[in-house]
Amino acid sequence: MSLSCYVSLLFMIFSGLIVFCSLRKHLLLTLLSLEFLVLSLYFLFFSFLIMFNLSYYFILVFLTFSVCEGAMGLGVLVSMIRCHGNDNISGLSILGW
Repeated sequence: MSLSCYVSLLFMIFSGLIVFCSLRKHLLLTLLSLEFLVLSLYFLFFSFLIMFNLSYYFILVFLTFSVCEGAMGLGVLVSMIRCHGNDNISGLSILGW
């Protein structure tokens, strides 16, 4: 793979981290930035395995854990909307959970 591909993957990772650290108002936007980070890490990991001609079984494990992370995040989002009526993080307190 070319250098520009790796630069774009690193740009994806850093932009996902910046969005994840800066958005704290809505839980849905935070979950979307986490999924963007997982997708960019998947592409980076896949390119690493292609470059060294290694086995692709660990990618299936990574995808399984990323799907579980997404399902758990959506479960938290749905329970939060059912209990509080919105997904604003500012209206929550630790003692209310």
